Amino acid sequence: MPSEFVELTEKPILLVIALLAGVLAGMALERFLSKKRRRAWLRKNRWARERSEDDILSGLWGTPRPVPPPPKLTDPADQLRIVMGAHFTAQPLLNRSEVRVFKELDRMVVGCNPGWQVMAQVSLGEILRSTDADAYSCINSKRVDLLLVDENCLPRHALEYQGHAHHQGSAAARDAVKKEALRQAGISYHEVVGGHTTPSELRRLVEKLVVKPTSHQ
Repeated sequence: MPSEFVELTEKPILLVIALLAGVLAGMALERFLSKKRRRAWLRKNRWARERSEDDILSGLWGTPRPVPPPPKLTDPADQLRIVMGAHFTAQPLLNRSEVRVFKELDRMVVGCNPGWQVMAQVSLGEILRSTDADAYSCINSKRVDLLLVDENCLPRHALEYQGHAHHQGSAAARDAVKKEALRQAGISYHEVVGGHTTPSELRRLVEKLVVKPTSHQ
């Protein structure tokens, strides 16, 4: 056994001092390494460094600021590059139930007035206008399932197909927004309820909505 260690064991106070010195040295080394790692991390994360400089409690680790979403790509060249690297597939414009309603509705509308047409999944931003930019943004991306247009392609009536799960979540609130915007534009709004609206009821609705052609048409 080394003579130095024997000497320390014979003098307990010296042993305690030596152990304490070792602990303090280890803590100092860990603190130094921790600060070094933090400085390196801060250099790589500018937003975290700015938070640390502004925070009066910079010695404590606070909750990091949320990372903002990446900006939308507006450069057509960037958009083309991303699209070329992706893969797209076609999907049906309407589901099976909506297709059946569309075909039946189109047949009835053309039967009442050949100049009228039925259009599917029409964006409200394409058929409505408003000088209020905020109001327009509320409806711009919304759509109607089916739209009846007259011989001049003027929107006249909107029909929404309500399936079994349609009114889940915020669907009712979204429909209310569409109804009000369409009402102000003079476009009527009607619902076709899956499993409830019968063909005869749909025909009566079409006969009421579609303007009959005049004799010179």
